[in-house]
Amino acid sequence: MGSAPQDTRNTLERQRDIQQRQDSKEQAQQRNCEPNPAVAGRSDSVSQAVQAGAREQPVKLPAQHLEKSGQESDLELQPRYMAPDYKGSGKLQDFVALITGGDSGIGRAVAVLFAREGADVAIAYHSSHDDAKVTCGAVEAEGRRCLVLQGDVRDTAWCNSAVERTVQHFGKLDVLVNNAAFQKHADTLEDIDDERMHETLDTNIGGYLRMARAALPHLKKGGSIINTGSVTGLKGSAKLLDYSATKGAIHALTKALAANVIERGIRVNAVAPGPVWTPLNPADSPAEKMADFGKSTDMKRAAQPEELSPAYVFLASPVCSGYITGIVLPVTGSVGAI
Repeated sequence: MGSAPQDTRNTLERQRDIQQRQDSKEQAQQRNCEPNPAVAGRSDSVSQAVQAGAREQPVKLPAQHLEKSGQESDLELQPRYMAPDYKGSGKLQDFVALITGGDSGIGRAVAVLFAREGADVAIAYHSSHDDAKVTCGAVEAEGRRCLVLQGDVRDTAWCNSAVERTVQHFGKLDVLVNNAAFQKHADTLEDIDDERMHETLDTNIGGYLRMARAALPHLKKGGSIINTGSVTGLKGSAKLLDYSATKGAIHALTKALAANVIERGIRVNAVAPGPVWTPLNPADSPAEKMADFGKSTDMKRAAQPEELSPAYVFLASPVCSGYITGIVLPVTGSVGAI
């Protein structure tokens, strides 16, 4: 986990340039706009937020904006990923899982619970070295082995290499979790130039296809692929046009690939999260919007990563979901997500 390879440095520079252009445009618009009294007078919604899980989750989020790709360690409110009330029971005993975007956010939370259920884990990440070290340490603290792989899911050779290195290191591969993503909002479709369009499409859907293609020759009967979709792929999002399109494509890919490999005994499913407190969104939206992130859900708050990770355990474990394939499981904090 030393200096970043040239291809990941180039991707990071390109993503930061996309981010800076969008940020500059919005800063100029703000200078020409009057304050919105409806926003300025908004009441505290802490008392309205729904808490239905094992422990109470944060409601107030910091008004914070991160530089891409977004370090989890830089967030003023650290995302919760440990799920201390979750007790492992060997649902993935001696499995091997490869998780892209495994350094932070949902990927980190999934890595921890997979390890708690008995799996060894390879985490693939792009550029957040410190986050990857923390995740690796958390996996090892659960008593399992962790392999850290840095690279770019836009690169076919790297995807093939990541799978091969995982198999060489652990001896097999049982579960692939496609989770890496690029997101940048835009006010209009005209704001999305070809560079941004290709960045989003090639990372979000292209990366999933490449990783699945590389993994399938190694997956045996009982193995599975789990894709991270999104509520934006179910309902759309007016300010996340290209991102929503990729998430809808991921949902379609999940169903199509499930049908394609079902006779091989390999299951393919997806989780569609609603708003989740991870570095992805503060590295996208302006700081002032993050304080209200998730409040439009029926639960009136964003989720923490530890509220998503049990869904991945469920879909990965044959003892839990051996008769389930081709589904998109919404974990959105709202009623009627589909």
